[in-house]
Amino acid sequence: MWTIWGINMPAQTYLCRMKKAGILGGGQLGRMLLQAAANYPVETYLMESDVHSPAAHLCHHFTCGDIRSRDAVYAFGKQLDTLTIEIENVNLEALEQLEAEGVCIIPNTNALRIIQNKITQKQFYLENEIPSGHFVVTQNQSELNQHLGMLPAVHKLGSGGYDGRGVQIINDATEIELGFDQPAVLEKKINIHKEIALMVAVSKTMEAVLYPPVEMVFDSRLNLLTHQICPAVLNQKTLWKAEAIALKAVKALNSPGLFAVEMFVDPEEQVWINEIAPRVHNSGHHTIEAHYSSQFDMLWRIMLDMPLGNTKYIMPSAMINLVGSENESGVADFQGLDDVMKMENAFVHIYGKAETRPGRKMGHVTVISNDKQDLYHKVNLIRHNLLVKAKK
Repeated sequence: MWTIWGINMPAQTYLCRMKKAGILGGGQLGRMLLQAAANYPVETYLMESDVHSPAAHLCHHFTCGDIRSRDAVYAFGKQLDTLTIEIENVNLEALEQLEAEGVCIIPNTNALRIIQNKITQKQFYLENEIPSGHFVVTQNQSELNQHLGMLPAVHKLGSGGYDGRGVQIINDATEIELGFDQPAVLEKKINIHKEIALMVAVSKTMEAVLYPPVEMVFDSRLNLLTHQICPAVLNQKTLWKAEAIALKAVKALNSPGLFAVEMFVDPEEQVWINEIAPRVHNSGHHTIEAHYSSQFDMLWRIMLDMPLGNTKYIMPSAMINLVGSENESGVADFQGLDDVMKMENAFVHIYGKAETRPGRKMGHVTVISNDKQDLYHKVNLIRHNLLVKAKK
C-alpha cells in the first residue's frame, strides 16, 4: 500500500495512472535515465537481452529481448505511451509501426532513420547545407583505391559502429587494407584544433534549448572519450557559430528529443559537424552534478510533456571516463577508488558492469570547481590513479 497525496492506495493502482514509458537498451545510459526517472510520475519499462545489464534492476518492468528484433520490439512497445532509445542500433520497422499506432517515439522514426546510418546522416548534412567534412560513399574496400586523393581520411561504417568501433583512420594508400569491406563513408580528415559537443533539447512543441558546449579529449588508439571540460573555451564568434550550426541541424531533423551534436573546430575557427547522437550521450554525463537540469532529467521532461529544464551550469566541470585498462579482462577491480572519493566535489559513478575488458566504459567521475586549474589538476590525478583492472 502506498500513500499518494495523503490517500492510501495499492501501488499497482498508482502505477496505472502514470504514463508508461519504455527504454530500448539497458546499458549505463539506461541506468542513469532510470535513476532520474525516480523524480517523475512514470511507470518504466526496459528491454535488453542481458538480464544482468546495468539498468535491468532499476525499472518497474523488465523484458529480456533483442532490441534489433522487429517482433520483440513491437510486442514490447505496443503496451506503452512513449518509447525512447539508449543506442541507435534498434529495429526501426517496429518503431515505425508503433508510431503509426499512436505510441510516441522519442526521437521520432524519421530522425532515427536519418541518423542510424552514417551514409544517410552525411547526405542529410549536405542537403541541408550544414558544414561537414567532404565525403564519398564506398560500397566495399576495393573502392577506396578510387579515392586516394582524399587521403588522409576517416572510413566510417554505414551502420553497426558504436563507441569507437566502425571507425578507421586511413592515412595513405598503404593502409587501404584497414578499410571496411561494407557500405561506408570515406570522409576527408579535417585539421582539428578542438573537438566539442553541444547538447540540444527539443520539446514536443519544437521549443529548443542548448547546453553549454564541452571540449572533448579522445584516446587516439581506442577512439574513445577520455575526459572533457565544460564550458569549452571558445571565443564568442566561434561559440555563436557552433550554437547556430547545432540548432540548424537539430531543427532540420524535425523531432522532439535530446541530441548530442559532436563538432570539430579547425585552426581558422571554422566549425564542422562530425556526428549527431539522437539520445542521452557520454558528452552530457557531467550535467548530473554540474547543471540545474541534467540531460537525463531533460529527456524525462520531453517524454512526459513537461516544460524544458534549465541548461545553465552551476559550476564549471570536468568529466573523466573510467575505461578498462589495456590487457585487463575479468572481474572489475577499481584501483585507487578510495582516494578519488576523498576528493572535494568529485562524484563517482560506477556502471555496475561485473566484468572489465580493454576500453570498456565502466564508469565516470565528474569534478566541479570554479577554478579551472583545479579541474585540470584533478583530471590528471584521476586519470593516472583511478584504474580499472581485473581482479587477480
